[in-house]
Amino acid sequence: MTSLFGKIRNLDAYPKINEDFYSRTLSGGVITIASSIVMLLLFISELRLYLHAVSETKLVVDTSRGERLRINFDVTFPALPCSILSLDAMDISGEQHLDVRHDIIKKRIDAHGNVIETRQDGIGHPKIEKPLQRHGGRLEHNETYCGSCYGTEASDDDCCNSCEEVREAYRKKGWAMSNPDLIDQCKREGFLQRVKEEEGEGCNIYGFLDVNKVAGNFHFAPGKSFQQSNVHVHDLLAFQKDSFNISHKINRLAFGDYFPGVINPLDGVLWLQQTPNAMYQYFIKVVSTVFTDVNGNTIQSNQFSVTEHIRGSEVGHLQSLPGVFFFYDLSPIKVTFTETHISFLHFLTNVCAIVGGVFTVSGIIDSFVYHGQKAIKKKMEIGKFS
Repeated sequence: MTSLFGKIRNLDAYPKINEDFYSRTLSGGVITIASSIVMLLLFISELRLYLHAVSETKLVVDTSRGERLRINFDVTFPALPCSILSLDAMDISGEQHLDVRHDIIKKRIDAHGNVIETRQDGIGHPKIEKPLQRHGGRLEHNETYCGSCYGTEASDDDCCNSCEEVREAYRKKGWAMSNPDLIDQCKREGFLQRVKEEEGEGCNIYGFLDVNKVAGNFHFAPGKSFQQSNVHVHDLLAFQKDSFNISHKINRLAFGDYFPGVINPLDGVLWLQQTPNAMYQYFIKVVSTVFTDVNGNTIQSNQFSVTEHIRGSEVGHLQSLPGVFFFYDLSPIKVTFTETHISFLHFLTNVCAIVGGVFTVSGIIDSFVYHGQKAIKKKMEIGKFS
């Protein structure tokens, strides 16, 4: 047994030195303190990396099919009234959402940005007055109201009982409403009066669109839209205006749900119109994104990049529809973000590397300083140091 212990003792890679042979120096003490501080700082840095999740990024081909795309928006138009502002969406598959009203809210704001009124849509309630019937007479107590659609009826039973229904019938027919005061429903409801009352006001519109996940566009523009000879147009004659100020601020625009680290480049963007009329265009490239946190929870969302273009025109020369247009296309690449934690063994390995590395480097520095001081002292004793 004694011989076995002796053999093991001979394998000791760390032979001990008697304390009588130690030589402690001031430089060695300074280097020890400095190396201990460096070691502590590196250990804290490594501990932070171990406690916090790191994100791994991968690029794969997007093979998803038949999905929907949710577009969240919050846009403020400081000089465009809510009563004339409309939202349309369409895509290359042919699907159209004209004059969208569901899932959006409009806020009337004054010149200072203060909210005047919040509503889903519409331009107010009808005034109390006997409405005009389809047959030409005024509504009597014993009659059911059925307003005229002014030539846009698809059948004899069609009725238009409000200005909005007449405008919608005109839109479906592809007709423009040149003078709302000639329409009994619009005259009773004070359509033009309401538009004039909102003159100088602005509008904050926010909500979301649920569209096909294919290339398309959505836009904010004055007037009700309709198709005429397979061309998308807006009825601007009803507002009797020569110019529209589409200055706007994009408070928020996102394609999908929020996830940690997402950056939406259009958030907070402000544009002020310099010409009487303008079309402002945003060309967006949407990239599908999957985010998975450390607990395995997955968020399906999107990121996007954007470029901009402006088309301006003078009063009375509308070369393009005034409005704010967002043209989006989809990237064939999907980005996946996966949050992971560094393993404990990896953390332990790095800590050992920090301790050993700093200890070794500080030993080399101490040896260099000690022998340098010793050589200088020896030369000074023999008078050769100058």
